[in-house]
Amino acid sequence: MKNTDIAVVDYGMGNLRSVAKALEHVAPGKSVVISSNPDEIASANRVVFPGQGAMPDCMRELDARGLRAAVLEAANNKPFLGICIGLQMLFEHSEEGDAAGLGLFKGQVRRFATADMHDRHGDKLKVPHMGWNQVYQSRGQGRAPHALWQGIEDGARFYYVHSYYVQPDELSLVAGYSEYPNSFTSAIAKSNLFAVQFHPEKSASAGLQMLSNFVNWLP
Repeated sequence: MKNTDIAVVDYGMGNLRSVAKALEHVAPGKSVVISSNPDEIASANRVVFPGQGAMPDCMRELDARGLRAAVLEAANNKPFLGICIGLQMLFEHSEEGDAAGLGLFKGQVRRFATADMHDRHGDKLKVPHMGWNQVYQSRGQGRAPHALWQGIEDGARFYYVHSYYVQPDELSLVAGYSEYPNSFTSAIAKSNLFAVQFHPEKSASAGLQMLSNFVNWLP
């Protein structure tokens, strides 16, 4: 039996259908499934880990469905894309509900500080950070841009809905950042893993290009 090409992890949080439909659009020849079956996720060639909602709820539902081990295995061993809270859950701890994450990476998930929420004109900024914002691609000295940025202009706009952001201990993880109003990490990358705070499935042509890059990525 042929393995599924792309599994979208279903732990009961978020509109997963929009992610799956976007993947089907950019990869019409690939099999895409939304799955809460650990064995199906373990056997898939690629895994997408999206999500919306509060961190404590997401972690509880992930464990209730017995998906923790399958997600960690995929994050360590196959092309893996985290989206929104699927990025935040990879870290040790979140200020949201004082919740422990999966601990794959050292670092914290922080709430946008109320005292900082003013733009350069002094106008108040809202939390959650919602809507379109530019994403700037981070690259190490002398390194080419990450493969998932291929065909995407530096500073391209992506769609966000979030009140929290990741603060990695390891700065070399940072693959992209945005400003609201201060710089915050919007993408991380390490070996076979890429994860973003924004929603590529809702980000028009730039988001579809990123998903296409992921489908064809050979880390």
